[in-house]
Amino acid sequence: MKIGVLSPPVVASESFRKSRERFIPEQPGCYVLATFDGDVLYIGLARNLRRRVAQHLESPAKTAPTPKGRAVIVHWRFADNLEQLERTWLAIHEQHEAKLPILNKMHSPVSV
Repeated sequence: MKIGVLSPPVVASESFRKSRERFIPEQPGCYVLATFDGDVLYIGLARNLRRRVAQHLESPAKTAPTPKGRAVIVHWRFADNLEQLERTWLAIHEQHEAKLPILNKMHSPVSV
């Protein structure tokens, strides 16, 4: 699935590279790791986007090539209800692909 299908849409993006992580805000948000062509590889949420992206950059599983390509861009959106936005994006992906994004292993736990 392409990044443009997500609703509400992402509002910002940056290269998924160690040298560019300083340009990612230290704010809460939902984010997507995507290929150069815009294929969604991972959907997540973070209380601190910069710190979470830095963790992914240290993870061989998130930086290695996949059958759809390598994650090269991180896109994000700020939201009041991060869990709801993440679930919405995951549901949209599942509607289009009949499965979670290739780098997502499971749904995030739902907070009460």
